[in-house]
Amino acid sequence: MSIIKAVPTVLLVRHGQASFGAEDYDVLSAVGVRQSEVLAEAMRRRGVEPTRLITGSMRRQVETAAAFAEYGEATVDERWDEYDPNAVLLHHGETELRLDGPQLEGQEELTSRAFQAVLDPALRAWIEAAEGSLSHPHTWTRFADAGAAALAELRAELERGETALVFTSGGTIAAICAALLDSPESAFPALNRGMVNTGVSKIVIGAAGTSLIGFNDHSHLEEADRSLITYR
Repeated sequence: MSIIKAVPTVLLVRHGQASFGAEDYDVLSAVGVRQSEVLAEAMRRRGVEPTRLITGSMRRQVETAAAFAEYGEATVDERWDEYDPNAVLLHHGETELRLDGPQLEGQEELTSRAFQAVLDPALRAWIEAAEGSLSHPHTWTRFADAGAAALAELRAELERGETALVFTSGGTIAAICAALLDSPESAFPALNRGMVNTGVSKIVIGAAGTSLIGFNDHSHLEEADRSLITYR
């Protein structure tokens, strides 16, 4: 009797909670480390056996992947890196707020909600500017194209029965998922805003093409400890 292997699967994992408000955002917090461990434990229980690990080059992405070291060494691919929110705010925002670094004199403590309120309109302006953005070379077009190209290359390499874990960021996942759903680019900020740390989006590659069948799944955190659910 022949065994029918499952179609190739790509699991896009958003990194664990980073260090929002600190001088270096790009470091997992203690909560981020725990979120990564909880996800690894949940995948073991659920019988997920990844055959490939891929991560962007950002520290928070690499540190999230470290919880999965038992499956082998992760390949680093910069195309899975996040967009630069500080560059977006600098060229398309109307604020001096930045994601990390020292706060401005007299500035109130930066909250995630306050930061999102100024980031969303800047993201919309960045998208509308496309290749005309002054955030060169980090334009919306190049950012979205990089993630799409990385996924297309991975899709071509995966064989039946293989599962790839990709450790990346909310913006990268939101851009890829919006494209797979044929959503307008204007949907990107809303998708990006709701991404949960260590949330998993599932893509399958079948005869009909590449399909998004799961988005931002964070049931592993709900099962373990709901206080671990964070968004930045």
